[in-house]
Amino acid sequence: MLNRELENTISKKVNSGKAIIIVGPRQTGKTTLLKKIVKKYKNSLYLNADDPFVNSQLTGASLSSLKQTLKNSKYVFIDEAQRIKNIGLTLKLIIDEIPNIQLFVSGSSSLDIASDVNEPLTGRKWEYNLFPVSWQEYYNHFGNIETLRSFEQRLIFGMYPDVINRIGDEIDTLSQLCDSYLYKDVLAYKDIRRPELLNNLLNALALQLGSEVSYNELSNLLQVDKNTIINYISLLEQCFVIFKLNSFSRNLRNELNKSRKIYFYDNGIRNSIINNFNPLNKRQDVGALWENFMITERMKYLHYNNIRCKTYFWRTWQQQEIDYIEERDGKLFAFEFKFSPLKKSKISKTFINAYPDSEISLINSANFNNFILLPDND
Repeated sequence: MLNRELENTISKKVNSGKAIIIVGPRQTGKTTLLKKIVKKYKNSLYLNADDPFVNSQLTGASLSSLKQTLKNSKYVFIDEAQRIKNIGLTLKLIIDEIPNIQLFVSGSSSLDIASDVNEPLTGRKWEYNLFPVSWQEYYNHFGNIETLRSFEQRLIFGMYPDVINRIGDEIDTLSQLCDSYLYKDVLAYKDIRRPELLNNLLNALALQLGSEVSYNELSNLLQVDKNTIINYISLLEQCFVIFKLNSFSRNLRNELNKSRKIYFYDNGIRNSIINNFNPLNKRQDVGALWENFMITERMKYLHYNNIRCKTYFWRTWQQQEIDYIEERDGKLFAFEFKFSPLKKSKISKTFINAYPDSEISLINSANFNNFILLPDND
């Protein structure tokens, strides 16, 4: 089992008087991670909210019934908490009224967890995202040689734990992942009545990977109104299927300032949607795969190392562009992604002149470890 970067971070927060909450996509290892941490402590209790009886006991529970359910437990893990209606109020009651209990909570989606938990648990929680396996975690487990040997496989099949563990069975594993959470779970959240629209939207987004996404164009393509497109994309974001990068604009009149790109949290899920698992030398979308992989891995790197910044892409109406920008402490760090180390890239002079204090880097398949690994592991 791969060690996860969040384990040490979470372990340091135990017995801090706040609930520890992990959200993220299904099948990324949230339950495994929290069970591993909870096993270190005596008087622990595991409650799975997928169990109808457990769910009924925690839904709208009174203080007396909660005390009866939790009894003498000091460490309580509530799994799949988004299944419990008004879970935030239940958690608040436990924290405020039952002393010396450490709560661990997991949820496969930020959709219900966010709305039900954020307000009741203000100041009462530590919240973290657990993504598919990070390149850092993969590198730490397998070492440099094996990591580089499987580099192309990770670009194509992605970083889900089950996919990594089932060598030779990656396509079927990804297909089952898509069927279980991408469609069944996502569709269940808001009682969506047009699953074919969700499927068509995901396919369109997968084919536009690395390109600007226009809600109007998607609306015309799929023959639905723009608000429906926006709502579906928001749902997919909250279920950790996709995420957005907005355009950066500050100084120039010709900068795009209301545009966005959409990326998938995992290359394998994206490739499963379009059913394309061809090797890199037979693909036309290597650049898009590379960009998606670099940005998702950088996102994991920033989150797990508690590096706070704003992220963007940059483009002008004349199609000058920078793939990825981070704004940290008032300074801009710009990155261009080119898969081949032999392929030259021209950095926009317009960007350089407009933002002369920014740092600009070219990330390719020869130097990318500097971008997504801690320096002492490079």
